[in-house]
Amino acid sequence: MEKRKLGRSGLEASAIGLGCMRSSAGHGPVAGTKQEMIAVLRGAVDRGITLFDTAQVYGPFVNEELVGEALAPVRDQVVISTKFGFQFDTSGDPHPTGLNSRPEYIKETVEASLKRLRTERIDLLYQHRVDPAVPIEDVAGTVKDLIQQGKVKYFGLSEAGVQTIRRAQAVLPVAALQSEYSLWWKRPEKEILPTLEELGIGFVSFSPLGKGYLAGAVTEDTTFDLEDNRNSFPRFTPVSSRSSGSVSWHVM
Repeated sequence: MEKRKLGRSGLEASAIGLGCMRSSAGHGPVAGTKQEMIAVLRGAVDRGITLFDTAQVYGPFVNEELVGEALAPVRDQVVISTKFGFQFDTSGDPHPTGLNSRPEYIKETVEASLKRLRTERIDLLYQHRVDPAVPIEDVAGTVKDLIQQGKVKYFGLSEAGVQTIRRAQAVLPVAALQSEYSLWWKRPEKEILPTLEELGIGFVSFSPLGKGYLAGAVTEDTTFDLEDNRNSFPRFTPVSSRSSGSVSWHVM
């Protein structure tokens, strides 16, 4: 497996990473049992994949637990990335209630992530979504503290705009930006990728196969589970053809 360095950060990982979101409940039905998903993750390591991506909101929380259990035997051979930034209802509702990147909340949730991941450090910690209520300088400063404490190695952003990236970079070097990018979603090419190249920041794409569409997994007859987040994307909305009465897919 080819390896790449993320920008000028020094963080090196396999060119192909494994997004672990759909390996556990919370985003639609899981394709197998927990033990089968653990076998998938460990099989990926055997095939040379070293970058594994999870997040607090996946499940929530259970995906980090799955990744932690699966990768514990090979922890020093892999790069684990996770994400913070969503607020959860203490009543037990699994759906996030909003964004929260307040410094104390970041520290609190990262401690919980470390326990679930069965590790002493998070290799790459992303802000999952930009929180307009908290200056990005405060977010970067908090992650900088966590890096100094040895709990985090590198800082990342997800779905951030150019100005946010620049402001964060001024406080703490950003190792990577993670955003959607594929043959049918090439928006990062306009401003994001040139900015990352200028600043020496790596790029990690999510949904490179168009959330299954480019893999041929979505057809006119496809329906999604109520908990599948693809239900919220207009591009997966079926529209009736006036000319034929058939169903087609709205792609944007």
